[in-house]
Amino acid sequence: MARIENSVVINKPIENVFPFVANIDNNPQWQSTVLVANVTSTGPVDKGSTYRYVTQFLGRRIDMTGEITGYDQNKKYSFRSTSGPIPMEGSFIFESDEKSTRVTMTIEANISGFFKLAEPVVVRMFRRQFEADLANLKDLLEVQAGNSS
Repeated sequence: MARIENSVVINKPIENVFPFVANIDNNPQWQSTVLVANVTSTGPVDKGSTYRYVTQFLGRRIDMTGEITGYDQNKKYSFRSTSGPIPMEGSFIFESDEKSTRVTMTIEANISGFFKLAEPVVVRMFRRQFEADLANLKDLLEVQAGNSS
């Protein structure tokens, strides 16, 4: 099982960061490998909600579904895949000091199949990708904060 953890501090209050990250429809805006992301269940997003992702990784288009496994407003958002080539689960943990928010993203993946052949390379690529995604999230939200002031 591969485990990857990355953090970023976003200079924006948690009340603005958490809802943006927890809104699955926003993921293509800051996760460069995500082509499509949408909630597939009805009602407000909460524990038990389901979603669909289409991503592009290592030249392969990956269609996967998942489920929200935890939803604690402004504290933690967790998920797991329910289909797709790489079984995974993960979480976003949010910590605030009133003016900024630390977002820690943790992913645990069971790399197998096509990707197992190059597991060390795949893990390094995932790690770099998640670092870049969190940097994109920071840039996106801090620019939005500057525009709304």
